[in-house]
Amino acid sequence: MRSIQYLAATGVAALMGLAACGGSSDGGGPDDGPGASAPNILFVVMDDVGIDQMAAFGYGGATPPSMPNMTAVADAGLRFRNTWSMPECSPGRAAFFLGRYPTRTGIYQAIGPNDLANSQVSPYEVTVPKLLKRANYESAMFGKFHLAGPENNEAEYATPAVLGWDYFYGWLGGLPGSIDTTAGGVAPEKTYACGFVPGEAAGGADHGACYRPDGSCSIMRRTSALQDAAGLQCLDAGGIFVPDEACGEPPATLDFERENAHYVSPLVIVDQGKVTRVPLSDPRSRGFRTRIETDAAIAWIKSRSGKQPWMASVTYSAAHTPWQQPPRSLIPASGHAGSDAWDCRATLEGRLIQDQMTEAMDTEFGRLLVETGLARRGEDGRLQYDPKASNTIIVIVGDNGTLGSAVKAPFSTDRAKATAYQTGIWVPLIIAGPQVEQPGREVDRMVNAVDLFQFFGEAAGIDAHAAVPRTIDSVSLMPYLTNPEQPSLRSVNFAIGGYNIQANGTRNGACVIGTVCNQTPVSKSVCEDNQGVWWGAGYDDPSVIPNDGAGYQTCWAVNQALFKAERPLIDIMPEISAAIRNDRYKLVRNTTQAYDPASDSGTSVVTDELYEVDQAAPIPQLDKAERNLLVAPTPEIEAVYADLRAKLEQMLAADPDCPGDGNRDGVVDEEDLSNWSRIAREWGLSSVYDFVTGTARDGLTNDADGQVVRNNLGKICPKTYGLY
Repeated sequence: MRSIQYLAATGVAALMGLAACGGSSDGGGPDDGPGASAPNILFVVMDDVGIDQMAAFGYGGATPPSMPNMTAVADAGLRFRNTWSMPECSPGRAAFFLGRYPTRTGIYQAIGPNDLANSQVSPYEVTVPKLLKRANYESAMFGKFHLAGPENNEAEYATPAVLGWDYFYGWLGGLPGSIDTTAGGVAPEKTYACGFVPGEAAGGADHGACYRPDGSCSIMRRTSALQDAAGLQCLDAGGIFVPDEACGEPPATLDFERENAHYVSPLVIVDQGKVTRVPLSDPRSRGFRTRIETDAAIAWIKSRSGKQPWMASVTYSAAHTPWQQPPRSLIPASGHAGSDAWDCRATLEGRLIQDQMTEAMDTEFGRLLVETGLARRGEDGRLQYDPKASNTIIVIVGDNGTLGSAVKAPFSTDRAKATAYQTGIWVPLIIAGPQVEQPGREVDRMVNAVDLFQFFGEAAGIDAHAAVPRTIDSVSLMPYLTNPEQPSLRSVNFAIGGYNIQANGTRNGACVIGTVCNQTPVSKSVCEDNQGVWWGAGYDDPSVIPNDGAGYQTCWAVNQALFKAERPLIDIMPEISAAIRNDRYKLVRNTTQAYDPASDSGTSVVTDELYEVDQAAPIPQLDKAERNLLVAPTPEIEAVYADLRAKLEQMLAADPDCPGDGNRDGVVDEEDLSNWSRIAREWGLSSVYDFVTGTARDGLTNDADGQVVRNNLGKICPKTYGLY
């Protein structure tokens, strides 16, 4: 593991040395009253939970997940019901923590192991924890990171510390591992679809030996239909279940080094820059992720001295695939009944499991509030939350829209996560705290994920636009809390997803989910975890299209192969999906790969669509093809389209590439030369000082990149401003 002492040489120290803007040296734990001047901040991120899932916002379909605890906070705070994030995890999270759109950060899709540092959060960016340091805040994150590293990043597993967090407890990668269908080595591959031995009625066992990594063993039994299967009880306890056996000599096949989705994960702890990589055989890496994330957050919050304000970001892994049943004890009485006979690979049953995972997350969120003193339970067991009882702001948000196969009616299953249509970017946002006037309100003004960056600064008394030495796209949110009559502070909203930068212009391989090809999944296992068929490297299915294993890097190449085999072509999801809207209309621009038989090559097709926005509950009129106003536009619609098109093109042109300016401070200077020299000497691999040489970035920081810096010394980079 590399030391993070190089941090001072990156220029981050200089960014953090800018004048502090307000704030207080006094903070306090959750028992401190609202008299303290700098509030604590609890920031909760739900993974793949779009607004379509949320009954608290008037949606959720016929059977919404039961989320009484988040609903209680929404009832005591504000529901922002017109909030856009980005189409995928990493760009959405970068928007929260940087206040900058993907056009400025280079992060367009979920970060995978092949994505270069140029598509990860740069160490030179001012993140929320760096911003709050100026007001003496302590910052911690628990759960999913997915902002940078460990691959192709000089900081490797120390990236949370380099980006400003004092403490991190969770998982750097965005995706849980695949389900272990051997259930820890007790059966052949593909035996147990959900990663544990089900009950006897489902072909498993109701009792058996539960072995733990330390060699201990106990008997697990299911004695009631209300209990989890004995195999799931054992898995949740960190063990491996051997069905119908007594404790004794453990079978030689048991494997405590196999990941198992949400139950066995490679935990990383970063405390003041010190990295601990916890092995899979360690009890800390074993157990249901949502509970682990909550336990860690509770412990950290309760350990605060009260002398400093704090921000705790609890970035849950739920309800991201792979879908896997949570412990039944976390499902509320009003929630979805489950079954260990379900197949986690089946779409219908997977939808039900996602409901349960979302409900379990809400249960743990309630426990987080109660055990940290931010709320209590009434005699009836319901959460009793008084926002004025503590000096803590609570923010709850979804990182992007719901995965298509889990979308609730009437939202669009085919225009969901990974697209800039409403179902892909429309997310729930709840803010509660002592600052809220007239709690229980709905705010229907346009809000963007980037606005949270400025809001966190506002809470600490910091003017984010003045404090950050580069353009941020944030708009104020605090006025909506304090003024129920606050007019809209945005005239436009914007979102974009696309593809990240990989070495030598490569891309994630092709994945076919249903009848649609896309390149969002970062690997074969992720493709298959999302009920897809992998056509990338390693593909070889002679029953469909014979291939030598090289696979197909692009979706258009899949259609090329199908065309030559005289088979029907398949649809391709847009590789770039962008949207901009005003109060009434929304423009969506998609760039989609296509195969051209005449030239036997791939091409890109750009299409624009215009929709009237209708967010009525419970049945909104969504941006579906039959509502595209450009099919037969009136003169009024043509004028609207021209206006939004011009604004979209302005947004897409934000922060053009400036070769040599690796730290993106707006000038190519001796600091860039010094930064490049150190990185090339000490690291040499992917970094923000890997520039385009030839036709693409090569994933190295070397002499060719140094020459780019030298060739551009003294250049002032163009500065572009956002639209609000």
